[in-house]
Amino acid sequence: MTVDTSAADDSTFGTGAELLAIDAALAAGEAVLSHRFGSTITLVDPEDLDGSGPATVVRAKVATSPFDLPRTLVIKHYPDAPGPGVPDPFAQEAVSYQLFTALPPEERMCPELLAHDGRERVLVIDDLGHAPTLRDKLRTPDARAAETALLSWARSLGRLHASTASREADFNALLRRLGGPVGGDDSSPLTACAQLPELLERALGVRTHERVRAAAERAAEHARSACYRAFSPVDLWPDNNLVTSSGVRFLDFERGRVRSALVDVAHLRVPFVTSPEALALPAGMSEAMVAAWRAEVAGIWPSLVDDEALSAYLLDSQLLGVWMVTWDLLPKLPVGTTAGPTSRPAALTTWWRDLAAHAERGGAAELAAHAGDVATGLEARYGQGLELALYPAFR
Repeated sequence: MTVDTSAADDSTFGTGAELLAIDAALAAGEAVLSHRFGSTITLVDPEDLDGSGPATVVRAKVATSPFDLPRTLVIKHYPDAPGPGVPDPFAQEAVSYQLFTALPPEERMCPELLAHDGRERVLVIDDLGHAPTLRDKLRTPDARAAETALLSWARSLGRLHASTASREADFNALLRRLGGPVGGDDSSPLTACAQLPELLERALGVRTHERVRAAAERAAEHARSACYRAFSPVDLWPDNNLVTSSGVRFLDFERGRVRSALVDVAHLRVPFVTSPEALALPAGMSEAMVAAWRAEVAGIWPSLVDDEALSAYLLDSQLLGVWMVTWDLLPKLPVGTTAGPTSRPAALTTWWRDLAAHAERGGAAELAAHAGDVATGLEARYGQGLELALYPAFR
């Protein structure tokens, strides 16, 4: 789910099903607030925030309340429950907000949860206003503002990890209480490790040496280990973060979970690798973001102060991130796919080329050679000279 908070038309919301969904969200919000505070609370002037996920997301004004509530609130209403055993985005998000709302305000890297209800499947959260998203900052012509926002995002991610380390038992207990299934770690990295070599050989004519496959499997196992575990929003995309005067704040927790923080670090080394709109950052920016993140987590994970250890972890997370996104995207990109500088073929080619460079610097010669071969194979399939464009702020 992404939320557009930069603009909204407060006079027209659409018709039919959209109006019904907004009305239902407003009614659910009033009901849960009235139950939470023990008195009638009236919400007016709903503003559709155009959520792209399963929730209806509405900003509304508090018209009447005997309590000192914020002037505006954001309501997220999930009308449809998932099937049995399927992860519930409402439960994931509600529990994520509960986890953070229990923390001191200075450690809370998201809006405050004001009320929620499992029967109504609704959350009411603090409204952070019309602050720009990180995506907005990356698409303006102001490179300095974009750089500042990226470093703030990396620091906020580090604080998020530091404040939620060792909170996995709390998260799972809250999830069980809300009725959400508590599963193990995501098994897709192991599936990708098993399936990508055949896909690379079939699509690109690139064979994967057994030692390279073993390195990918080792990276996947590290991602499932008990070390460095903390909360992750999972969808670490630029449009899911607000750039506020207090720093970057995370919005979307529909897939929030506790996992290895090093999986999130792949988004620093391979910027926003899982985002469908991910573009490139200028030289040195990723390294500066990693340094900002490490400064926030060094106190709880002192082993990451060691440059050699951190470099090895970063290469693992980069390898896994590139491996996973290639496994996901390559079958969707047949020969003849348009391959301009902002295309996914250009992204894959650039990410494999960067992986080759980092692997070579890290002394992983076989991995470097394999990554270079994949980049060459991608160019042969989609066009020579592919290079992912920079975000507009850095062009």
